[in-house]
Amino acid sequence: MSDDQVLTGPGPRTRRALLAGAGAVGASVALAACGGDDDGGAPSTAPTSGGPGVTDVPDAGGGNRDTAAAPLARTTDIPVGGGAIFAERGVVVTQPSPGEFKGFDLICTHKGCPVSNIDGGTINCTCHGSQFAITDGAVKKGPATKPLAPKQIKVNGDQIMIA
Repeated sequence: MSDDQVLTGPGPRTRRALLAGAGAVGASVALAACGGDDDGGAPSTAPTSGGPGVTDVPDAGGGNRDTAAAPLARTTDIPVGGGAIFAERGVVVTQPSPGEFKGFDLICTHKGCPVSNIDGGTINCTCHGSQFAITDGAVKKGPATKPLAPKQIKVNGDQIMIA
């Protein structure tokens, strides 16, 4: 029997058939790993200290709307002593003390990873462990050596927007 022939039913298999089957299983696993969650492609959220995660969900009305003018969040959505990460808008909003809101770029100054959470008064990058102060973006723990870049935000009533 040649390598091109495959036996059906019980019995020994050829090396070619065995390798083809193993390749198909490997491809299936790789494709499954590339797939998303069963959430229909909705944006993922990063955990924060009680505030909202990523909130930039497309508008149900569709159309050509200017997202730069759209509010990021309500002031009540940003916890005092914490904050929220708005990945699709490229900004972190914190509330170091009641009524004081700060905006920062979400890209860590160490290796360019996005920061991933806000906890214990710091904005944290889990790529390499850098931590930044929620008050001014200053480095609290390296390896980063430069603070997070400030982002201009404005509060209009109870709405927080990018300025």
